[in-house]
Amino acid sequence: MTFDRQPNLIGELVSIRPLQESDLEALYAVACDPMLWEQHPARDRYKRSVFEVLFQESLASGGALLVSDTASGNAIGSSRYHGYNESASEIEIGWTFLRRTHWGGRYNGELKQLMLRHAFRFVSSVVFLVGPNNTRSQRAVERIGATRDGVRVDGTGFESYLYRINANAFRDSRP
Repeated sequence: MTFDRQPNLIGELVSIRPLQESDLEALYAVACDPMLWEQHPARDRYKRSVFEVLFQESLASGGALLVSDTASGNAIGSSRYHGYNESASEIEIGWTFLRRTHWGGRYNGELKQLMLRHAFRFVSSVVFLVGPNNTRSQRAVERIGATRDGVRVDGTGFESYLYRINANAFRDSRP
């Protein structure tokens, strides 16, 4: 079965669908907040010209997703499936950012639960690459059950902490 990297997923708090060219303005309205990027290795992604490059790369990746608030329908961020490795039965979830009004765990938690549930239909392991100085994201992936499993260079050339969650651990952690 081929991994579907752009599913439509709906939860109580968030809805996820494939990113489209027409999402640029709504997503930039989220991304233009400098505080979103203050711990990220690419701290200037709040700048329009820098974000537009990221947005085009996201579209070209074939795995980018728009995240919306289910209640309002408004865009609140983005995430991506990346680096599917069929032989290793592994996929990366990353490039996630959410509007600050939706920080605090519930929205990101549901987003990742939906993405993990979908991913584990195809793979046995999901990895997250997090910058060494990005303590917010480190805590966020630890809260969903990922454990640190070394270091890996990410797709943009930054050395990142590698976090992993396996399908069995995910299933065992769910109520």
